[in-house]
Amino acid sequence: MDEIESLIQKLEDARAGIRAMLPEIDHRKEIYPGWTIKELLAHMTGWDDAVIATIRAHLGGNEALTPAARGIDVYNAETVSTREAIDYEATFLEWERTRQTLIETLRSVPEDKFRMPLVYPWGGEGTITRMISIFIYHETAEHGEDLRQWLRNQEQPLLGRH
Repeated sequence: MDEIESLIQKLEDARAGIRAMLPEIDHRKEIYPGWTIKELLAHMTGWDDAVIATIRAHLGGNEALTPAARGIDVYNAETVSTREAIDYEATFLEWERTRQTLIETLRSVPEDKFRMPLVYPWGGEGTITRMISIFIYHETAEHGEDLRQWLRNQEQPLLGRH
């Protein structure tokens, strides 16, 4: 289906944009207060995990879990803390593998399920297209832009969002 392939291309482009900046980033420096690039990758991996689980529940006709039901900040902290003991290289590989799993999961969605509403990982409902579009924006316009800004001035962590 063309719409799924379009979303997949945008997901791949978003990931390529972040990946291209990684060689320039010192893994020891904070990007956000308390977060190095390792924590940022863990954070993005956690959201890919949540989206995969949501789509799989939707495909199975099950009610989706809402891992961020207690709030996005709580879920963000959990996605990072559960990966705390993993080193940067393993975190990077998980970040890459999880995105590939998300892409494979998207390709498995039949058209009738693709058009049906589903419950988002943070609650509320909408379409798969909208959910994936939110994460494409999150990765490119938010974290991608933040990383570009941080690379221009690495002296201080960025304020704000995770």
